[in-house]
Amino acid sequence: MSNHPACKLRLGLITATIWKNDTFYTVDLSRSYKDHTGQWQSTTSFGHADLLNLSKCVQRAENWIAGQANAPQ
Repeated sequence: MSNHPACKLRLGLITATIWKNDTFYTVDLSRSYKDHTGQWQSTTSFGHADLLNLSKCVQRAENWIAGQANAPQ
């Protein structure tokens, strides 16, 4: 796995980070929030209000990965 993501997709507070391994891709999902001091943090826990953006971000990640099969090398 590379030290740099192949792609980052954001929708609202949701981020899908796509990593390229030798023969496949993996996806990390996270949600940004501000802590009690006002500093930005991230979590892999999602609330009900996050689910629509989460599903849309997952769909975009799947579309991006599927498009890589047709991309010139």
